Amino acid sequence: MNSKFLKCLPVALAGLFIGTAAQAQEPTSTPLRSWSIGVNAGLLTPLSPLGGKNDFSNNKSSFGYGLYIKKQFTPYFSLRLDGVRGKLKGDNTQAYESGMVNNSPVKAFDTQLEYSGSLNAVVNMFNIDMFKKEDVLQLYASAGAGLAGYKPTITTASGTSAYAGGNTIKELIIPVGLGAKFRLSDGVNLDLGWTVNFVDGDNLDGYYRNGNDKYNYGYAGLEFALGKGKQLAFHNPVAATYDQAVAAKNTANALKADLDAQKAENAKLRSEMNDLLKDSDGDGVADKLDKCPGTPAGTVVDGSGCPIKIPAPQVTEKVIVTEADRKVVAEAIKNLEFDLGKATIRAKSYTTLNRVAALLVEKNFSLKLAGHTDNTGSRELNMRLSKERAESVKAYLVSQGANASRIEATGYGPDQPIATNKTAAGRQQNRRVEFTLY
Repeated sequence: MNSKFLKCLPVALAGLFIGTAAQAQEPTSTPLRSWSIGVNAGLLTPLSPLGGKNDFSNNKSSFGYGLYIKKQFTPYFSLRLDGVRGKLKGDNTQAYESGMVNNSPVKAFDTQLEYSGSLNAVVNMFNIDMFKKEDVLQLYASAGAGLAGYKPTITTASGTSAYAGGNTIKELIIPVGLGAKFRLSDGVNLDLGWTVNFVDGDNLDGYYRNGNDKYNYGYAGLEFALGKGKQLAFHNPVAATYDQAVAAKNTANALKADLDAQKAENAKLRSEMNDLLKDSDGDGVADKLDKCPGTPAGTVVDGSGCPIKIPAPQVTEKVIVTEADRKVVAEAIKNLEFDLGKATIRAKSYTTLNRVAALLVEKNFSLKLAGHTDNTGSRELNMRLSKERAESVKAYLVSQGANASRIEATGYGPDQPIATNKTAAGRQQNRRVEFTLY
């Protein structure tokens, strides 16, 4: 079989699945059955009516049987796992239709199809009745890929023998089929189908003639839907949508009188609202609530419409940070130490921190505390540790009399390094709490 065709088949099946699954399925008020199993029986024949070379002039039909399990994804698309068993037979006891006699050294064959398993994409081609919510007849086409295992027995002039030593031959198969399904009840369907299987090998009949073999399976069977409710495969979303549109139109007509009455009521309420919100002097307070009507334009008024006095702007004294102040902060930063991996301030840092607290109380400064870490450990841990250390310094300063509302504590973790984290000295510099007076 053409290798390019085999490589393209999975892509084609995937495209078919995606394209069909994209169709919108109309919601229904009752559940729809999507899983089903089927059993069937019919005739297996080692040839293809679609043309091609046949190794034997007289191909016989033999009994075959199968079963499948199917998942319906939309009313138009499903995936079906098929299994088939049976026999395939043929001989050269009669001439071809052209009159030519087959002088093959193999006179006849008898092949036991031990198994044939394939995964098939099944497409329901169209709805028989576009205006029925649930169809009775459905036509479908299928295509897929799978594996067959079989044992040919051949007959030559010297007698009968097992081909390939009697071992089971395994070959890839490509099944392509058509079918018709009749819904007998909510849970049972009559399934009539026909599938041509193209074999990726020329050993199905035990005779090699440089051309791949094929066989077809015509069958009849029953399909049983699992679960409760209607079958998704026979559900017609087109008809359901049409019925919903008709129902919506009838509902709209029934509500039209109520809608017109509501519009009139809304117009009346709008007129009353305009009277209620009327503001003659334009001060933002409605006339019915305005205790000081006629206020000049631009006057700032209170909630009752009366003028209010605007307090004179307050002059804020400019904060001046001296070099001496910065030196106090610098010494505190230099002497600040914490317990390893914790936010506990060591006692040796208290003296310089006390000077910072006294400075904040004396000059009413504001202070921003920014905690930083190196990149050792997880970022989440470093962010939390940097924040906790900044908060620890703030808590200590407040305990010494500083105004808590004038101190801001923030943690930046490892995000703002001032030195490289590749050396111990650089990481030491990055583990810090910065003080900013303002």
